[in-house]
Amino acid sequence: MGFSLRFDSGRGRVKLLMQVQLSEYVGRFRMEKIKDIDRAILQALIRNSKVSDRQLGKKLGISQATVTRRRRMLEREVIQDYTFIPNWSKLGYEILAISLIKSKEALATKEKYDAVRKKGEEWLMKQSCILMAGGCQGPGVNAFNISVHRNYSGYDAFNQEFKLEWGEAIDDVQTVLINLAGKQVLKPLNFKALSLTE
Repeated sequence: MGFSLRFDSGRGRVKLLMQVQLSEYVGRFRMEKIKDIDRAILQALIRNSKVSDRQLGKKLGISQATVTRRRRMLEREVIQDYTFIPNWSKLGYEILAISLIKSKEALATKEKYDAVRKKGEEWLMKQSCILMAGGCQGPGVNAFNISVHRNYSGYDAFNQEFKLEWGEAIDDVQTVLINLAGKQVLKPLNFKALSLTE
């Protein structure tokens, strides 16, 4: 699953950013099959996903038709989604919570794992505050979720609901709370930096 988030404090602008799932792309194609023009298009779209094919072609020195054809292929195979990046604090969200979770060892059997995974997927889709969740690897953890909350009371209510729903399946939860309205976010999370790598 792709994930994008941008905190644009003080401007109140809505940003557009695409979500890219490169691992899925790599799974279908070998890296050497990604053409340089595809990389250039992806990098330009990461910087500004609202750019028109005509503008993109002019910038890259290729025809609009080539951009349109390559972009359609990338949208089928690489680009997971186009989405906007809100200014969370302007929307009234004060807290970003990153929770690291350790599930119980009893879930190690395939039958129990499959049942809990199915229940988890259904539950997660109903939680509008959860931006991303899934399995992970780390010291003493094997799952995570990232969520946004309007205030501490909202986070606390969500946390209580989470414990009641999943208490039997979880050994431990460690959560880091980030103040979205504060001045501690030094570099907002976004994918624009990816367009500068290579």
